[in-house]
Amino acid sequence: MWVIFLEALAALALLIFIVWWTMFSGRRRGERRTDGDPPPGDDAPR
Repeated sequence: MWVIFLEALAALALLIFIVWWTMFSGRRRGERRTDGDPPPGDDAPR
């Protein structure tokens, strides 16, 4: 019984970590860009 509980807890922790990682990876200090910010790089429309 304890093995199943620990496995479920590990799966939940992994799920939370994956969601957290995908939400904040690639963002500067974890903040969203606002409409007034210039796009990074050379992404200007031609």
